[in-house]
Amino acid sequence: MLDKAVFPQSRRLPQASAVLTLFKPITWFAPMWAFMCGLVSSGAPLLNHLPLALAGIVLAGPAICATSQAVNDWFDRHVDAINEPNRPIPSGRIPGRWGLVIAVIWSGLSFTLALALGPWVAGAAALGLALAWAYSAPPFRLKQCGWWGPISVAICYEGLTWFTGAAVMGHGFPRPPVVTLAALYSFGAIGIMVLNDFKAVDGDRQMNILSVPVDLGVENAAWLACVVMAAPQAVVAALLVEWGSPIRGAVIAALTLAQCGLMTKLLRDPKAHAPWYNATGTSLYVLGMLISAFAIGAHTGGQV
Repeated sequence: MLDKAVFPQSRRLPQASAVLTLFKPITWFAPMWAFMCGLVSSGAPLLNHLPLALAGIVLAGPAICATSQAVNDWFDRHVDAINEPNRPIPSGRIPGRWGLVIAVIWSGLSFTLALALGPWVAGAAALGLALAWAYSAPPFRLKQCGWWGPISVAICYEGLTWFTGAAVMGHGFPRPPVVTLAALYSFGAIGIMVLNDFKAVDGDRQMNILSVPVDLGVENAAWLACVVMAAPQAVVAALLVEWGSPIRGAVIAALTLAQCGLMTKLLRDPKAHAPWYNATGTSLYVLGMLISAFAIGAHTGGQV
């Protein structure tokens, strides 16, 4: 009854443009970038595997990431009807239960594509889809859990997609250095997710959502985010030197130091400067991901 009262029923089918808006293409960049890092880190010749690479990029962005956005909007539809009534579902551009139907169908199509790319890709996709649903859907609603929300998003957007990119190119379980880099950068991405929570800290307090900034306080959460972002990059720099890529290791160290310099401004006023840091420091972070991927991909088959 609540759905009928809140959401207009003037249309029987969703608008195509509304479905695209629901999928939020702008959010596809992060997993597609991590997937590209996985491709590069595998060391396999890209041109020899171009159809697989393109299929994997579709899997990372327009498939699984788009699914996660649809799932999130469906389970947030009642809140959005109050706070953002122009979004596709509360506005009625996606009427009835079509939001849920689209999320289910896109989950199935995403997993079908993953199956075609191999068992390790299918396994990673299954875990990613499970986390996407657990993040937004009851009874888990990980997005309302201050710690598990950022962790689950970081795993999906960075670690799993990096792993998938390498698995697609290598036709099997990626080599240990590839998995190590994926894990380290996935851990660092938790700090980025914590910074993203700063924009909603006032609303989270009112709704009793225990996000990390609400739980620890904004200043402590900012310090935690900075340490979580910087520490794994320092480890990556040291590992690249150990693995025989001292120049690229030095570049990663320099990028990390530059981020630490930017962090000093962030820490002066975390709420005000978090968007600025995401446009500057986070850009250096993702650049370092690609540089490190090239470092280990330069060795045959990703071996170092």
